[in-house]
Amino acid sequence: MKSERVSTGCRPLDDLLGGGLERRAITQIYGEPASGKSTLCQMATVASLRAGNSVVYIDTEGFSVERFSQIAGADAGTLADRLYLFEPFDFAQQGVMIADAEGLLKRDGHAPVDLIVMDSATALYRTELDLGREALRKLLRHIIKLLGLAKKYDIPVLIPNQIYVDVERERVAGLGGTALEHISKAIVKLEKKDGSRRAMLAKHRSRPEGLSFDFVITEDGIRTI
Repeated sequence: MKSERVSTGCRPLDDLLGGGLERRAITQIYGEPASGKSTLCQMATVASLRAGNSVVYIDTEGFSVERFSQIAGADAGTLADRLYLFEPFDFAQQGVMIADAEGLLKRDGHAPVDLIVMDSATALYRTELDLGREALRKLLRHIIKLLGLAKKYDIPVLIPNQIYVDVERERVAGLGGTALEHISKAIVKLEKKDGSRRAMLAKHRSRPEGLSFDFVITEDGIRTI
C-alpha cells in the first residue's frame, strides 16, 4: 500500500510539508536563482529512486549530471537507470513531453514512477511572454495536464518556479501568478539571506503559513542551520 506522502529526501522539508510531498497534488517551490530549488528537486528525486521507484524529470534549464552524482553518491549510476529525463528545447515541445510521460506511468513490469519533477515549470514560458495571455493559457494547460497525471496515477508532482515582481500586490511571487498559485496545493518560498537560505511555507491546506527553516547548500544536498 502506498504511503500518503512521498519523502523529499530532506527531513526539514518533509516536516514543513506535513510529512512530504502530497500525492495527487502539485507542490511548488519558488525562489530567485541559486536559492536551492534544483538541489531540493534532485534530493527528492534521489530519495524516490532509492526507495525503488522511477522518476520522470522534465528539465528545461540544463540537468546537472554532476549535481545528481554529488547527491546520489556511489549509487548514482544504478539510480540513473530509473530516471526518465526529458529535456524540451521550447515551450511547444514541453507540452509534447508532458503528454509522452504518461506512457512511462502506464508501463507494467518496471519500477513504478512515483514522482514527476518539472524543473522549472516556467523557464520556457518566459520565451512566450510576448504572446500575452495566450502564453499563460498554454502554461496552465501544461500544469493542468501534470495535475491530471498526478490524480490519475496517485503520485505527487514537484515544480520549482522562477520569480517575478507583482507590482499590484507589492510582493515577489512565482511566475504564473494567482492561477498557478491556485493549482498548487502546497507552496514553499525560498529566500537567500547572508550566505544561507530560508525555506518558508507560503501555502498549505492543513498547516499554518510562515513555518520555516534555514539551511545552507552543501556538496551532497543541504544542511540545516
